[in-house]
Amino acid sequence: MNITFHGAAQTVTGSCHLVEANGCRFLIDCGMAQGGHEADEHNENAFTFDPASIDFVLLTHAHIDHSGLLPKLAARGFRGPIHCTLATRDLLDVLLKDSAHIQQMEYERDIKRQKSGGLRHQRGNSYKANKDVQLPLYSLAHVALAMEQTRAQPYDKTFSPHANVQVRMRDAGHILGSAILEVWLTDAHGKVTKLVASGDLGQPGRVILRDPTPIDEADVLLIESTYGDRLHKDLGSTLDELVEVVNRTAPHGNIVIPAFAVGRTQELLYHFLQLAQQGRLGNVEIFVDSPMAVAATEITLKHFSVFDEEAQQLLGSAAKLMESKRIHFISDVEDSIKLNRIKSGAVIISASGMCDAGRVLHHLRNNLGNPDCAVIICGFQTAGSLGRRLVDGVKQVRMFGEEIDVRASIHTLGGFSAHADQKALLDWAGAFQKKPHMTYVVHGEAEPARILAGKLKEQLGMDAVVPEEGERFDWN
Repeated sequence: MNITFHGAAQTVTGSCHLVEANGCRFLIDCGMAQGGHEADEHNENAFTFDPASIDFVLLTHAHIDHSGLLPKLAARGFRGPIHCTLATRDLLDVLLKDSAHIQQMEYERDIKRQKSGGLRHQRGNSYKANKDVQLPLYSLAHVALAMEQTRAQPYDKTFSPHANVQVRMRDAGHILGSAILEVWLTDAHGKVTKLVASGDLGQPGRVILRDPTPIDEADVLLIESTYGDRLHKDLGSTLDELVEVVNRTAPHGNIVIPAFAVGRTQELLYHFLQLAQQGRLGNVEIFVDSPMAVAATEITLKHFSVFDEEAQQLLGSAAKLMESKRIHFISDVEDSIKLNRIKSGAVIISASGMCDAGRVLHHLRNNLGNPDCAVIICGFQTAGSLGRRLVDGVKQVRMFGEEIDVRASIHTLGGFSAHADQKALLDWAGAFQKKPHMTYVVHGEAEPARILAGKLKEQLGMDAVVPEEGERFDWN
C-alpha cells in the first residue's frame, strides 16, 4: 500500500492524492492549482499518472481546488465513478460549468490580445511572454462527462467502491456537502489499514454548518493545514470591524468583497441580514454579482437537513433574504455592468474569492483606484493570486492590460474563514482515541504545514511529516 502526493503538498491548492492498495488505484480529490504562472503550468501539464488506470475518485467537496481537474481527468481517459455527497454533486455541476466558461472566456480574450500584437497575454490575472495561446483545459462537454460519472453518497453510511475498499463520508463542516473520508483498505493477506483524510475542516461554532465530525481512530491520517500557523479572530470582533468599514465607506464610496461563491457568500448574506435587522448597518445596498453564487444560494436553501440546529432558524431568514429590498442577486451581464455607475453606498459581493477570475475583476478595476472605496478580503489568498498581492500591500496592479493604482483601503477579516485554525485543527486531531501511525500534513503552504506538524508531534505525540510534490510513501 502506498500514497503519492500529486498536489496540495506544501501549497494550499491542487489537492490530488493517489492511493494504491492491493490491485486498486484511486484518487482523493483532483483539484485545480490556483495562483500565478506555476499554478497555470501545473494545470496545463499532463497528469503524472495514467487517468485510465484510476478505478475511482473520492471527492471531499466541490471547491475548485479539490474538484477542478475532474473534467480533464475524464477527458484523458478516466471512466470510473466519482464518489461524493449529494450536496457536493449539486454544487459540482455549477462550479465545473463556471470553470469551463471562465477558461473559454480567457482563451477568447488571449486570442484577441495576440491578434492585436500585444507582447504579453493574461492568464489567471498574471502576465507572461506571449507564446502560443493555451487551449482551455476542458470544455462543457467534458464537464458533462465527469458529472455522468458522479455517484452521490449519504453521510455516515459505509459503501464499497472496490472489493478491497470500504468508505464512509463524515461531515467536515467546511462548506455544504464537505466530507471527511474514512477509508478501510484490505491487503492481500487480509490485513485492514484505516486511512482518514480530513479534506478541508471547518471552524467550529460557525453559523449554518455543523462542527467537523470527530473521528475515533486511524492508522494513516491526511490533515489540512491552511491555517496551521495561526488563530482566527473571534466572530464578534470580525463583525464589529465589518460594520465599521461598511458604515465608514458607504457614504462616499463602494465596498467590494471578493468572496467564494459557495459557502462564503451565503455566510456573508446571513450576517448582513442579521446586522440589518439589528439596525447596525447604514444606508447600503448589497449586490451579489455572481451567477454561480446565486445558483449556490439556491442549492444551499435546498439542503437544510444537513445543517446544525441553530441554522434551522435560517429557514425564516432565508425567505426574508430572498425578499429583502436591500439585497439584490445579479445574474445578467448587463445588470452587472450597470453596477459601474454606482459611486457610493454599494456593497458588491462577487467571485472569485482570490480575485483570479470572474466578475469581481471588473468591480476591482472600477473601484481600486478610488480612495473613497474599500476592498474587504475575507478568505484565504494563495501565493501568486491578485488577492494575496492586495493583502500584501501592493501599490499597483495590472488588470485587463491597464496599470491601476491601488488607492482604495484594503481590509482583511480573518474571522470569516471557512477553514479550521490551528487550535481547531489540533482539537480535531486530538479527538483520536487511537492515534495514527503516520500523519501527512497537506493543503497548506510550507511554513504553516511545518508548524502544524511540529505541534502535532509536541502536543499530541503524533509522527507527522510534510510531503513534497510527487513524493510517495509506502505502508507496511
